[in-house]
Amino acid sequence: MIERSDLLLVSSAAELGSLAAAARQLDLAPPAVSKRLAALESRLGLRLFHRSTRRLQLTPHGEAFLAQARSLLQGFEQLQAQLTERHDEPRGLIRLCSSFGFGHAWLGPLLAQFHAAYPQVQVQLHLREQLPDLRAAGFDAAVWLWAPRDPNVVTRRLASNRRIIVGAPAYLQRAGVPQALDELAQHACLVVSENDDQPATWRLQDLSPRGAAVTMRVNGPLASNSGEVVRDWALAGHGLMLRSLWDVHEHLRSGRLQQVLPRYAMLDADVHWVLPPRAPNSSVPRRVRLLQQQLIQALATPPWLAPPHQQPGPASAPPAPRRRR
Repeated sequence: MIERSDLLLVSSAAELGSLAAAARQLDLAPPAVSKRLAALESRLGLRLFHRSTRRLQLTPHGEAFLAQARSLLQGFEQLQAQLTERHDEPRGLIRLCSSFGFGHAWLGPLLAQFHAAYPQVQVQLHLREQLPDLRAAGFDAAVWLWAPRDPNVVTRRLASNRRIIVGAPAYLQRAGVPQALDELAQHACLVVSENDDQPATWRLQDLSPRGAAVTMRVNGPLASNSGEVVRDWALAGHGLMLRSLWDVHEHLRSGRLQQVLPRYAMLDADVHWVLPPRAPNSSVPRRVRLLQQQLIQALATPPWLAPPHQQPGPASAPPAPRRRR
């Protein structure tokens, strides 16, 4: 007999591409996952995955199994949602996905408030570097910092946000305040590296009337795939960084950071509510709708968009000296 846990196992392994990653997602020991998959294949008399030391790839039989597994899992979710809707008080589980920085700084506290309002609703928040396939991974929704390009998902903007260029007063006093984009080449630019194979680029928008998009190649001595690490380097005076307002607005208010080149910003950083694709005639569970409504209300006036207080000091830093060509 095929059980729901078998369907979840195959779905997770296919989406994550590794049995070890599937074990972490399902909160199981890796040997137990391997044993369960082998037992399932033995019962079916079919091999569902090609295994190697580096890759886990679906066989044609596995592709067919996965398609049916996803359909059945969605059916389970619909049945559970329909039964849960019969309660006057919302209850049940919400599996939510978000990025590490925003999830820790903003979403975590908002979810605690939601739980206080609806104590019968359980919320599991999973923080990721990359937005997964929400449907395959079994997530009810995601809160993400840009709109996914997948036309099958449903998105709604929760809050405006932009990324700006900032530096610490100590760095600006030492290196000078850049007055034009081409002066970034003379500065230590701290980079959040999302792809090691690509050169570091900042895709900026000129905010002046009729301003155009500009792509700048930047470089510097320090880079990390962690935005929080890069932020801490900037606070310590190691260089300039391009970072979201939600992460730096308090440091701008306190004067620990100062915005430079305010005419330019990266705009594709709004906070979005993302729902996985659903089957026809399938409604979003009430508990998920309530969470969406609460987040919309909480972020209707984002605190990070309030103008920072004027701070003395960094504004008087000297401009960056131009190199002779």
